[in-house]
Order: sequence, then structure tokens, then C-alpha cells
Amino acid sequence: MSDTRKLRLGLPKGSLQEATFNLFRKAGWDFKIPSGRSYEPISDDSELEAILLRPQEIPLYVQDGVLDAGITGYDWIQDCGAQVHEVLELHYSKNTRNPIRVVIAVHNDSPIQRVADLQGKRIATEYVRLTERYLQTQGVQAHVEFSWGACEVKVPHLVDAIVVNTETGSSLRAHNLRILEVILHSTTRLIANTEAWQDAFKREKIESIALMLQGALNAGRLVGLKMNVHEAHLDAVLAELPALRKPTLSPLSDKGWYAIETILDEGQVREIIPKLRKAGAEGLVEYPLNKVIP
Repeated sequence: MSDTRKLRLGLPKGSLQEATFNLFRKAGWDFKIPSGRSYEPISDDSELEAILLRPQEIPLYVQDGVLDAGITGYDWIQDCGAQVHEVLELHYSKNTRNPIRVVIAVHNDSPIQRVADLQGKRIATEYVRLTERYLQTQGVQAHVEFSWGACEVKVPHLVDAIVVNTETGSSLRAHNLRILEVILHSTTRLIANTEAWQDAFKREKIESIALMLQGALNAGRLVGLKMNVHEAHLDAVLAELPALRKPTLSPLSDKGWYAIETILDEGQVREIIPKLRKAGAEGLVEYPLNKVIP
């Protein structure tokens, strides 16, 4: 197959790597990393050519057409100002489904209490451009320096403040830091090069990936539930199921018995199953879902 029939896809290396590989696996694509080629995962899809990169680098490589598409954070798109086509917002991160926050943080003992107090101060961050633009909107001039990570250990002895991303805030608390201001909320994005998006083959491939990734994410918070019910208890059992979920109802070979199958939010199941059992449902089976595509 010629290179023109391949989609070059950038995948995030680092904290998002495992979560991204797991999501793609649920969506139907299995990536493996052969020894000695840790930046070139091999896919079971011959139309995909993947490369692992720091998420900070992916937006510009996609913008410049080195990559056709990529998975990266909205924070890095904003930081570098890349001109790309945003295909899909993906609600997942390293540990949760929550957006990450890009924050200004200072030491708990710092006299800095508001953004204006950063005037003339030294700030370390990987988000140099994003930080400078934000401070400009606040009318604050500060010395913003690039940091190669581990920003938390630099406060307060090397710098006055840092700008970092946080998912849970645990690392900040562990280093005795407090959040001064939230600059940006960020989620993971599937992005595409604007020219690749105009190419019929590449666009169809990207749209297929987006559909299946979204389906896998939808399934992550849902479960399937099936049960058998005698017609004498049918109305009582149906009354316990959420009104917005239309169950599938099928007659069984035994006269007067029905099979019910439905999809529920995982958090509802522990409350609903006891009620269904009490209402007359039998043979209840809960099962996981791989993909849910409306």
C-alpha cells in the first residue's frame, strides 16, 4: 500500500500514553511498541502509521502537515497557537474523565495573594506563551521562564510562582503549594491538519477513528443489564427502569415470560438491581460495554 493511503497519527507519550492506548484498544485499534522502537508503535490497522511524541509537540506537527492527525491537549493547542482542525473533544485524562486545569500556583507561605502581586516576579512553566498572554490580559509584567518540568520543587527558592497543569491538585498539595488562579480548563482533543481534512481518504479515516473513540468513551460510563420477567410483574419492573432508557422487550419460549435488556449509567446499577429484584425480575445479568454509538 502506498504512503498516500496511510494516515500519519501522533499519539501522546508520557502521562496520557497508557490511557490513550487503552481507549484505542476499546475502540478497536491495538498498538504495540516493539523493542528498540519505542517511538513507533505498530498498529493492527495497515492504514495507520503512528508515532509517539510529547503532546506539547503534536499541535505544530499537525499544523505543518508532518502529521495528518493527532491526540493532544487543548492546553498545548492554545499554548503554541496552532492552526488545526479540531475533530473531537475527548473527555479523558491520566486518572479521571475530568478536565485538567492550567493554574498559577505559589507557596502556601507566599505573600502573593492575587495575580496583580506577580508584577516583576519570576515564574517557571512549560506554558511560556500561554502564561505571557494571560498576564498581558491582566496588565501584569513578570519574568516568565521555560522549565523542563518538576516546577513544583522550584517554589519558593528559585521562582516566585509556577504555571502547571493539574488533574487532582495532589502534587501541588504535596509540595505545600496553593492555587492562585486557574488560567485554562483543558481536555484531550483529536485534531487534524487542515489539508488532510480535505483529503477524502484521510478525512474518512479520521472520522471513523473519532466515531469509535467517542463510542468507547460513551461505553466507559455505561453497563448493560438484562433480566427475565413474568408478565404478572412486567409493569412493576418497567416502572423501576429510568424513563429515558427504552428497554428491549422480547417474549421467551415459556408462555408469559419476557426478556428485558437495557443500558444504564454504571452508578445507577447498585440502586436499581435490588429494586428490580424486589419488583419480580429474575436472572439479572450486568455486563460491560465496549462501545456505545448513538
